[in-house]
Amino acid sequence: VSPFAGDPFFSQFFGGRMRRQVEGALGSGVIVDAGGLIVTNAHVAKDADEITVVLSDGREFEGKVALRDDPSDLALIRIETKGEQLPHAQLQPSESLEVGDLVVAIGNPFGVGQTVTSGIVSALARSSLDISDFNFFIQTDAAINPGNSGGPLVDLEGNVIGINSAIYSRDGGSLGIGFAIPSEMVASVIAAEKSGGKDVTRIARPWLGVSTQNITAEIAKTLGMDRPAGVLVNTLHPSSPLQKAGVKVGDAILSINGKPIKDSAEAKFRMATVPLGEKAKFEISRQGQHQTLDVEAVAPPDIPAREETPLAGEHPLNGATIGNINPAVTIEMGLDNADRGVAVLKTEPGTYASRVVSAGDIIVSINGEKIKTVKDANAALAKSGAGGWSLDIERQGHMTRIMVR
Repeated sequence: VSPFAGDPFFSQFFGGRMRRQVEGALGSGVIVDAGGLIVTNAHVAKDADEITVVLSDGREFEGKVALRDDPSDLALIRIETKGEQLPHAQLQPSESLEVGDLVVAIGNPFGVGQTVTSGIVSALARSSLDISDFNFFIQTDAAINPGNSGGPLVDLEGNVIGINSAIYSRDGGSLGIGFAIPSEMVASVIAAEKSGGKDVTRIARPWLGVSTQNITAEIAKTLGMDRPAGVLVNTLHPSSPLQKAGVKVGDAILSINGKPIKDSAEAKFRMATVPLGEKAKFEISRQGQHQTLDVEAVAPPDIPAREETPLAGEHPLNGATIGNINPAVTIEMGLDNADRGVAVLKTEPGTYASRVVSAGDIIVSINGEKIKTVKDANAALAKSGAGGWSLDIERQGHMTRIMVR
């Protein structure tokens, strides 16, 4: 092999004789179905060209991603067992846990082989994190290290009550603060894969069309509550299933399906585990009066029409595809609190637009003209840009002005 192998400059002279660099990653998982269905973390399976599943008895199988759900950081991998029934673990609702219960974390830390560590449940419903879209975790002090990701958190009866996902660490090692995704979310992902077959690429989850805030002691006092509990409804989308069920701005949501709600993250998590088409019971408080309402679990509506439009022409958005923002687009693109305007849905590599904007950007104005619809954007781009172009873009919650001459 050439001594210059791997050097991007010399690679152009050595062509096909250069050794291709291959990167590998280790993670853990747990078999949850005798037919060869394995649960792991989405970040373990992400960008993998090949997946090799090694069982505890040393057997190896080629694995294929059946579903990867980035919002929950969960992925499902299937292996071909040729009819053999594999030993598998059972899921147990994490609601059965209490703080102080003994638990076991199983995984392959640092690639040393299957390892079991024990600890206790340090906290339930931990939501003051920024790990996934559903910040709702079981916290444990069982040692979890790199390589444990995707492995099961197990109760003393051998049931899986969570999937180890992250640790709090200063140097990459375990400090006794680990986080696991509750089994209820795991069950919803498994159900989605089984109902949609192997073509499932995205899970459609219930959409609430609501913005809420946590109820503090001061807010609780103004609402006539004896203590802080639940979340306060700030806004409701016109198509929100909560509004259709009778929820109003200013109401306090106290529980969902009998589970007390502590904060906005828990409300989002509880509804995310309700199958589409079913109804969830919301207990609300309005001016001190409690009532229970049935809220239907609906997918985010694709209304108004997104009008997905590829752009071409002599302008800086040549090569971008744009669309009107609606609830479905907001969820798909991860646009926080955006309910109107025009979003960049994708850009073609190597085009002018790919150097100026990115998927998920919101186009606010073009040459000073406010952009509210795809029609507005097309009209603004059709005008001459002889003096250059000025684009106001909202990117990840921050406004940016891009000047193109």
